[in-house]
Amino acid sequence: MNNNMSKEEELFLKNYRIEDYERPSVTVDIASFSVREQEVDNYRQDDEKNLCILLVKRGQYPYKDCWALPGGFLKKGESVEECAFREIEEETHVKPVSLMSIGSFSATGRDPRGWIISNAFVSVISESSVKAIGDDDASDAKWFRVSFTKDGDDNVLELRNGDIYIKSILRETKCRFGRSEFEIKDSGNLAFDHASIISTALTVLRSCGENFDFLFDFLPEKFTLTDLQRVQETILNVSILPANFRRKISGYVEETDEATSGAGHRPAKLFTRKK
Repeated sequence: MNNNMSKEEELFLKNYRIEDYERPSVTVDIASFSVREQEVDNYRQDDEKNLCILLVKRGQYPYKDCWALPGGFLKKGESVEECAFREIEEETHVKPVSLMSIGSFSATGRDPRGWIISNAFVSVISESSVKAIGDDDASDAKWFRVSFTKDGDDNVLELRNGDIYIKSILRETKCRFGRSEFEIKDSGNLAFDHASIISTALTVLRSCGENFDFLFDFLPEKFTLTDLQRVQETILNVSILPANFRRKISGYVEETDEATSGAGHRPAKLFTRKK
């Protein structure tokens, strides 16, 4: 009990009935991104880097067999951050190092089960630590290559994994405090309002793409400068002159005495993030 609480406040709280007020259920959804390699046929060329997102195939209704973001319901006694870490690990066996909140999604009718508010998060996962495995109420988990482009007034979200192709059409409705909001015109069979959450997560991710400290979360402890440049290019969907990139990044990295090996071209020096 708070020692500074007045007798009147104690009496008020004793008689307060929280059950008299309607309350929503609370969930979390996690947009987990990684920059992943795709092999190319020419051994002298570096493998292509693609921005990917982790999705689960729902094993239960609603939206059974549809692809969705990992997530689930908040349990009594846990914070939304604790819930997010628990849910993504239960469903995919992937445990992110950190999570960043991108806001709440509470539109009427966003979930057919009832009044349910989702707290959405972005995570960045190093490719070297990831192997997605569907579990809990997810029947499968896969990494999907991400494309997010403009087509006139529409935003087009495309997700690909082998023969699986998902295309969602959205319209940007507003942008406040660096976060865009999207109305779904065609979900492309993504569950719930997850097309909107993914689109919002991508705008947040791209707004952070110029922040070098943020980029290191995509990489293993030791990396080449080319790897680091490709991460930024992939996130921002732009090409960057190597000389300009290396000049800007020089204050953030330290050279090691190690180099790459086994590639079809000259070994490249390995760097670490400057402490």
